[in-house]
Amino acid sequence: MAEIKRHDNRLGLWGWLGGGRWGLERYAYILHRVTGLGILLYFLIHIFVTNLRFRGIYLWVEGSFFDKPIFKVGEYLVFVAFAYHALNGIRLVLVELGVAVGKPIEPVYPYKTSLTVQRPLLIVMMLLAAIVVAAGGYEFLGLTR
Repeated sequence: MAEIKRHDNRLGLWGWLGGGRWGLERYAYILHRVTGLGILLYFLIHIFVTNLRFRGIYLWVEGSFFDKPIFKVGEYLVFVAFAYHALNGIRLVLVELGVAVGKPIEPVYPYKTSLTVQRPLLIVMMLLAAIVVAAGGYEFLGLTR
């Protein structure tokens, strides 16, 4: 019977988060997953709170549970997650449709289309997301008249 080799994860959670030689795309992938799960969690909580309103329990009135500052910050974080997730999703759709893939070439690592076409598209998407988040933060802080 063959012996099975076993490799312990000595890095723990940092081995998953840090990644060492991961590229920018890997971090964008992780952030896309995390924001998707956060939006899903918000959606489920929203359904629960709306169900409470149907039963006659109003949590949105002035001075109530959801009028606290921590929930205002939470609303902004949901906005940030949605902005990033939506713009990265548009980038992923463009890649899947072949818009950002480039001409077919021999697949030699590092893939040239990843570095010359997809990475600049990722950077542009992240800059757009930063602009949208900053504009939302400007509105969130009440700096508009």
